[in-house]
Order: sequence, then C-alpha cells, then structure tokens
Amino acid sequence: MVNLQRPILVISLDFELHWGRFDKYSLEEHQGYYEGTLQAIPRILELFEKHQIHATWATVGMLLAKDWEEWTHYSPALLPGYVNSNYSAYHWAINKPNLKGLFAPELALKVSQTPGQEMASHSFAHYYAMESGASKESFQADLMASKKITKDKLGKDPVSLVFPRNQYDPQIIQSASEVGFKNFRTNPEDWFWKNTVEETLLKKIFRTGDTLYPLGKTSSYESPEVYGDICKIPASRLLRPYRKGSIFNPTRIKRIKSEIRAACKQNQVYHLWWHPHNFGHYPMENLKVLEELLEFIDEMKATSGLESKTMEELAKIMFETIEKEKSSDQNISVN
Repeated sequence: MVNLQRPILVISLDFELHWGRFDKYSLEEHQGYYEGTLQAIPRILELFEKHQIHATWATVGMLLAKDWEEWTHYSPALLPGYVNSNYSAYHWAINKPNLKGLFAPELALKVSQTPGQEMASHSFAHYYAMESGASKESFQADLMASKKITKDKLGKDPVSLVFPRNQYDPQIIQSASEVGFKNFRTNPEDWFWKNTVEETLLKKIFRTGDTLYPLGKTSSYESPEVYGDICKIPASRLLRPYRKGSIFNPTRIKRIKSEIRAACKQNQVYHLWWHPHNFGHYPMENLKVLEELLEFIDEMKATSGLESKTMEELAKIMFETIEKEKSSDQNISVN
C-alpha cells in the first residue's frame, strides 16, 4: 500500500444521457429531463472551473456522434450478442429517434476544453460486460470504437474507464487493459456493492441507507490498488440527486462532508461520483447543493491540504510513486 502523504479528492461523472437508460426508461417521456440535464452541465463546468475542481467525465462514445449517420460510421463491426436483446443499444436504436438525450458532441467538446477535466470512457454503447452473450471480442471492439470517436472528435485518447452498471471482474479489467486503458473505477468493498449483475431489493435498501448512516466499510482509503500497469480506483460515495420535499436531502450532504473531513485527517483518497443527468430534475436545486459542497471542499483544501485530481492524475501519481520506491529499494540493495 502506497502512502500518498496528502488527502486526495477524485470526482468522476458517468456522462451517458439516454444511452445509459435506454433499457429502463422511455426517451419520449423524458425530454424535459434531458433538457434540464443539457442546461445543467455547462453550469457544473462553471462551478468546477470556479472552484478549481479536476474531474473525470466517463463518456459513452455514442453521444459524441453528431447524428445517426455518424453513429453508424463509428459503430463497431462486431456487436454484442446478448441473449436478452433489450440490453443492446443497437437493438433499441432500430427506429433511430431524433430527440434530445442522444447526441451532444458540442457539449462534450466544452467539457474537454474546460481546465482540469479528463475525457474518459464509459464504453461506446454502454456495454454490459457481464450479461449473458457478452464476449471479450465484442467488448474490446466496443472499447476501441469508444477510443476512436473520442480521439477523432475531441483529440483525446481515453485511458480511464468506468464500466457501465459497474459490471466487471478481473478478466474484464484485463480485457480493457489490453486495448490501452490504464485505470478503472471499481465499486466499494461492501457486500451490497458486490456482483451488480444480480441485483436484489436488500442491496438497494442498504446502498440507499448507507448514504444516510454508516452501514458499510469506511468510504475513504489509503491509496488505489495497482497491479502491474492496472490501477483500480474504488468509488467512495454516489452523490444522489435532490429530491423535492425529502427530509434526507441535507443528511446526505452532511454525511459526504463528514467522510471528506475524515479522509483529510487520515491523508486518504475520497472518490465521489454521479451522473450529470441526475441533475435533470430540479437542476437549480441540485446545482445549489453542488456549490455548497464545493465551497466545503475549498475549506478542506485551505485547512487540510486536500487536492483535487482526475482518475488519470491519481493513477499517474500511483505509478510514479511505485517506480520511485522500486528505484530506491534497488539503490539500497546495491549499496
């Protein structure tokens, strides 16, 4: 375990729009939701720039296309062969609707041009790597399509990856590493975050309850795990959206603040994540909550030395620190 000697805050966002929800929700019925999302993202970027927040935007490659023609051009030749075709974005898109919530290349460009923001991958087609019918070959083809469209449209080669629906295992991580990804967001170690393919009501209850009261392990950690050229960066907490009339809104934020404060005292890593579309309902209220949280983070920067890093930046620190330790050990053994 590497001692980083200062507290670090990582923020990652799953930038997916409807591509992350196509198998669960109606696009037609959520046009207002995506309109709110598209309006909120520039405001999120303004807040990040104002408070000097470095953040990782794990982006579904499909939303980088400008239209269906470009979507087709970048789609891989080898598609996922899910047993349940409802999990396939390609199957869902047969009718090719022209509505908000699908394509946002200009907005993604704005994200990439904002200081401190990392463009990462959330796969090309919101690929579910552990569903029946998924294969290593089609998964890697999907990731290569994600890399290509990101490189062509934004001039970035993503090295950080967030697995859709948090579906991964050691073999899937290795498959992603083989096509050039260096670091990955992983789940907390709590039992209710394990095996997300097999969801249960009890897991959901505990995950929700843990946002209010400690039901799992400590959310911060000393440093990410590194195996060779693979860096696994666990999530700490999901920033859940504002709910109108909920008495738990302030409690959730209070808990996040207390966890960040504890991480600062121990010089640990705290990894906060959410979806930009979580701000689609009540965008002004959610932005107000975010600004309050970022003002608190400013306090922690000033008083505790908290540093804001992207996933890529944290992984780079880890790799460089390990190399220095190896070099130091070799010098000691020689002497």
